[in-house]
Amino acid sequence: MRSQRNSGLAGRLTLLVVTCLCAFHTTTAIDIPLEVEQLPTITDQAPSSLIAFPFDESFPMTCEAKGNPEPKFQWEKNGEDFDPYLDPRLMKEENSGTFVIPNNGNLTEYQGTYRCYASNKLGTAISKEIEFIVPNVPKFPKEKLDPVEVEEGQPFILKCDPPTGIPPLQIYWMTINLQHIEQDERVSTGLNGDLYFSHAVEKDSRRDYCCFAAFHRIRTIVQKTAMSVNVKTRGGDRSESANAILERKPSLLTPPGGSSEKQLVKGEDLELECIPEGIPTPQVEWIKIGDQLPVKAKLENHRKLLIVPRAQQEDSGKYMCRARNPLGEVVHYFTVTVEGPPEWESEPQSQLSMIGSHVHIKCSARGVPEPTITWRVNGQLLQDSPAANRKILGDAVFLQNAKASDSAVYQCEASNRHGTLLSNANIMIMNLQPMILTNNGEDYSAVEGKGVMMHCKVFSSPPSAITWSRDDSSESVAGPRFTFHDNGSLEIHSAEKGDVGQYTCLAKNTEGSSAIDAVLYIKDPTRIVVAPKDLQILKGSAAQLSCLAEYDESFSNDFELLWEKDNTQIVLNYTENPRYIMEDGYLNISDVSHGDQGVYSCVAKTPLDRDTASAFLMVLDVPVAPENLVLSEHKSKSVKLEWIPGDDHNSSPTEFIIEFEENKWEPGNWKELLRVPGNHNSAILRLHGHVEYRFRVYAISAIGAGLPSEPTERYKTPPSAPDKNPENIKIEGHLPHEMSINWEPLLPIEHNGPGLEYKVSYRRQDGQEEWTEHTVKRHSFVVRNTPTFVPYEVKIQARNNQGWGPEPRIVSGYSGEDFPSAAPDDVAVEVMNSSAVRVTWTRVHKDKLHGHLGGYRINWWRLRSLVDSKKSHGDKHSLAFPGDRTHGTVPGLTPFSEYSLIVMTFNGRGNGPGSHPVNFKTPEGVPEKNPVLRVTDVKRNSVSLAWAPPLEPNGILTGYVLEYQLINDTEEVGPLQAVNISNPDTTKWILHELEPLSKYKLYLRSCTAVGCGPVVSEESTTALETTSSLAPTVGIRKSLSTPTTPKSHVTKPTRPNIGLASVHGGISTQGWFIGLMSAIALLTLIVLIACFVNRNKGGKYSVKEKEDLHPDVESQGINDDTFCEYSDNDEKPLKGSQRSLSREIKAADSGDSLVDYGDEDVQFNEDGSFIGEYGSRKEKRASAEVKASTQTPA
Repeated sequence: MRSQRNSGLAGRLTLLVVTCLCAFHTTTAIDIPLEVEQLPTITDQAPSSLIAFPFDESFPMTCEAKGNPEPKFQWEKNGEDFDPYLDPRLMKEENSGTFVIPNNGNLTEYQGTYRCYASNKLGTAISKEIEFIVPNVPKFPKEKLDPVEVEEGQPFILKCDPPTGIPPLQIYWMTINLQHIEQDERVSTGLNGDLYFSHAVEKDSRRDYCCFAAFHRIRTIVQKTAMSVNVKTRGGDRSESANAILERKPSLLTPPGGSSEKQLVKGEDLELECIPEGIPTPQVEWIKIGDQLPVKAKLENHRKLLIVPRAQQEDSGKYMCRARNPLGEVVHYFTVTVEGPPEWESEPQSQLSMIGSHVHIKCSARGVPEPTITWRVNGQLLQDSPAANRKILGDAVFLQNAKASDSAVYQCEASNRHGTLLSNANIMIMNLQPMILTNNGEDYSAVEGKGVMMHCKVFSSPPSAITWSRDDSSESVAGPRFTFHDNGSLEIHSAEKGDVGQYTCLAKNTEGSSAIDAVLYIKDPTRIVVAPKDLQILKGSAAQLSCLAEYDESFSNDFELLWEKDNTQIVLNYTENPRYIMEDGYLNISDVSHGDQGVYSCVAKTPLDRDTASAFLMVLDVPVAPENLVLSEHKSKSVKLEWIPGDDHNSSPTEFIIEFEENKWEPGNWKELLRVPGNHNSAILRLHGHVEYRFRVYAISAIGAGLPSEPTERYKTPPSAPDKNPENIKIEGHLPHEMSINWEPLLPIEHNGPGLEYKVSYRRQDGQEEWTEHTVKRHSFVVRNTPTFVPYEVKIQARNNQGWGPEPRIVSGYSGEDFPSAAPDDVAVEVMNSSAVRVTWTRVHKDKLHGHLGGYRINWWRLRSLVDSKKSHGDKHSLAFPGDRTHGTVPGLTPFSEYSLIVMTFNGRGNGPGSHPVNFKTPEGVPEKNPVLRVTDVKRNSVSLAWAPPLEPNGILTGYVLEYQLINDTEEVGPLQAVNISNPDTTKWILHELEPLSKYKLYLRSCTAVGCGPVVSEESTTALETTSSLAPTVGIRKSLSTPTTPKSHVTKPTRPNIGLASVHGGISTQGWFIGLMSAIALLTLIVLIACFVNRNKGGKYSVKEKEDLHPDVESQGINDDTFCEYSDNDEKPLKGSQRSLSREIKAADSGDSLVDYGDEDVQFNEDGSFIGEYGSRKEKRASAEVKASTQTPA
């Protein structure tokens, strides 16, 4: 991405001269480059206190300094010269003042106070004093301690007197077995380590009181010799007077007297203690006189110790402790003074001044007590190095008309009894022309719209005037977008393309001038143009975040596109974390887990700028199982269940499902008990009696069902009477004089206790009989010897050993049914059309039904076809009409036939008697489809056809309609032409004047006076030359479709026809092709003649006629399976005409196939005429014979 430079804007820039003065005044704090001669400066030194802990390997005495010329180092120890190079045991470093004291076990000789001096020809800098401390190992003195004898009730103190050592010190009182001595209001440890007893009791007697002193900094704990205490009890006198003698008012064991003073250094903890004695044990309280106790104050050691952490000046004052009991009180006053080590008020600063200027060096410090100020120059006391132009006035040193020789290091030291401060101030007096410390020819790059800083660091004395100009112009840059800093840098705000160019920094003072050049380039900003979007992802699925950025093309090798998660960069380590893959700006996360949820940031970064876009990835999952299930409010048949919902995984629960499990009937099988809304976390559970329950809960959310919780403990309910009675009571009568009663038994868990049984009560509904009752344990009962179909009332009540269930509801029903005893009257038939009639009747009286009316049933059968007079009863058909009705329609009748029917009623037991038969006749209809249509001969311009008449003419045949049309292998078809055949006995026809070598679709329909029936069709292709009639199957395909329209789709011919049809379409007029086809036709004719002769060997008709009358399908298939056969399909070869026809008819699932007529013995004579026999169908159809005429009309 590159931007056009705005030349117009650059032209409008007004160049002005701007002068910038460096931050050097007459005197100023300095940072002099090492290229310039300068005084030494201490840069590093050891701490003021260096303790030689025994576990450290060595102890560095650090002293580092810089300067020009390079400083040389000297050391003092206890005020005398000390040369580390003279001691071979000390380790030294080159070009450094540091030496190291090894811990070789002999450190005492190095103990002392050290100071380091760093010097060059211009002056000397000194370090603070460094005290090297070699601590002794603290030890308690070996001593024999007499036992402490004390009377019961008297106070006593066990002294610790710990040895001195490196603080902090911690005192512990323990037994020989390292068990702590129990401390309370009566017994406590003081700040000095002593153990105080406000009064002695008998249990204080023991022989192993040990004081342990712990010095943590040197990792040492020492133990004092064990002390013995013997408490003398008052023998046997336990009267009230004896107890009164023991009681006394308080006094203080520590501190002594009525007042004391306490001094401490600011920042230390103020600790005041009052340990009283007396009986009863006194209580201690603290007061600050004239003020409140500090807010940060705290009381410890049973209120005997007041601690004010990090005490300040305002914590000074007068404090009082008061110890009291019912007999009196005692007080002690503390005068607290908080002092402080020296602190700088004005620390002297290093300065750079011009020759002839006046120099002012100020040094002042505060502290309690007031610090003492000591001045040094180059390490010597100021009074020991007098100078005519130097004076001390108050807290400052003045140099008048300073010369270069006045350059020196001035030291100011402030000290009181709590510490010392030391500061070195380098005073440089010089004149120097500008020295530009920034490299010449620096290249700067800025992002358009962002700021850039170009540097020009200058050192000079006196200060320099600095100007910035551009592109060899003497005018300085100016404008609101340009800022000149005191250090000489030029800052450009909101950089523009027009800011590109070369810039010059010029520094001038009285001593000379210097200049450097810098080049500024403006880059296009980095910008994310396609930011990642917030996602909600199911746990375990994959997430993809996309990010696309634009950046300046000069950063092609430096551009980075990074991804961060929650502000932490995602490190793409394909070995350790292969789920994260980043490619082409996409971050792909596979198998997302809960830990992947967070804020993902796409960071587009160049060396100059960056752009960031973030998206939140929310991981969805089923809720976590609830926790902390608690049962409460236990009752006999209910309990309250409470739970804490688990993490919802960003899919709030819509409901909680509570399940139960009991350990008697179905242990281990959890069943749903209750559902509650997702914002509830408790529920009252209704329970059954005599069950040991466990419960668990799981949450349902939009994502799915979470895992169930851990189950509760078992909760057993006491036995109780049943809560409910059986349901779904059914009253049935399977026999005329019985009534069967069935019901759904109670579930085992609904028994509520042992001994469940049922009381069955019944009575006639229409009488005033008393209830008849029977008690059973099964869930059925049969009432015998009942009247037929009489209404009864029934109720069933459950009971167990605890009592009866609730009052049962009454259910009505009937006793057993019997067959109806009457038939419908006035049966009449109305013919609706050739295949349907409407039957009407009158209802059977309900008294004759003997049961619930099921409906009416019509039975009918075919007597004969009206085509001939021969009667043959067909199969009986039946149709039921449920409910109370008086009419029904009988469909599916055969037209032009005579039928008979009867009507009867039925109930739950069965059918009643039938009505008197009623005969009726159906009118003529259209014929059925012709079962057979066959091409028997194919010639150049004609096709011979043969067919069989319809098996069911459904009337008197009046003739046939034969239609045909040219189809070939194109979507364009020829016009449909029709031939009306008026002779119903005709079964053969020849179509003339057809196109040679062309494919035709042939359609045939049979007709009666009512109309023509459905179509049967064939396909055939005419020959190139006239062929023998012994090739009847060439180009034939059976089809059951209707005649096609000119635009209809045409079925493709079989492979032999594909070639022939294509010739007719394009190359049939070529001479070479005509010759080739003639040769093929001649060869085919010879082969067909040979086949014809072969099939007629062994006699002409005697055997053949017998075979025609009783054909064998298998033998016919074998005989016909020769090389002479032709197939109209690649998958279905014709194995004789009969097998071909029967297979194709079956494949088309024709309802009028030859199979329906019995033995499938249908075949054609060799001259193409149809012969065959039709076996009787289910309705015993009359046989028909196809009589083929020997000649068709021309």
